[in-house]
Amino acid sequence: MSWIIWLILALALLGIILVVAIYNSLVALRTQVQEAWSDIEVQLKRRANLIPNLVNTVKGYAKHEKEVFEKVTQARTQALSARTPEERMEAESGLTQALRTLFAVAENYPQLRASENFQKLQEELRDTEDKIQAARRFYNSTVIDYNIRCQTFPSNLIASLFGFKPAKLFKLEPEEREKAEKVPKVEF
Repeated sequence: MSWIIWLILALALLGIILVVAIYNSLVALRTQVQEAWSDIEVQLKRRANLIPNLVNTVKGYAKHEKEVFEKVTQARTQALSARTPEERMEAESGLTQALRTLFAVAENYPQLRASENFQKLQEELRDTEDKIQAARRFYNSTVIDYNIRCQTFPSNLIASLFGFKPAKLFKLEPEEREKAEKVPKVEF
């Protein structure tokens, strides 16, 4: 009879250890998702800080393109005021489109393209965009790992018990993806 009690205690202890291990792995993955999002925000902030200088440089050459400058400024403001990752993702898609328009306008001004300041800003922006893409890939990879853990047995039981929710991938909306594929890449 005592061996049955020991067996029950051992199984209970094993169950507790399993629950704790799964819970801790979910916490670790959720923290990695948050860290990956933070990396994206750092790069998005860097890009947002470059935009006023870029707009002012282009303004000096293309004064009559007021509507383009207003769209870029408005898109930047929306991106900076977004509160949730979902709002930020949507706002950043709009900002990317506005920047594409700005560079398309700049294409019409050879003196601007030859400007050392403009070239430097463009290079910094290109470098930042590359870093944003790398951060997005890392974020999405981490989100996939976390979401798989939240949805597979037996960790899905622990995830639902403790309120772990799947995270959203950072991807282009279908209409944004179509626009990105149709817009030719502008090189100066």
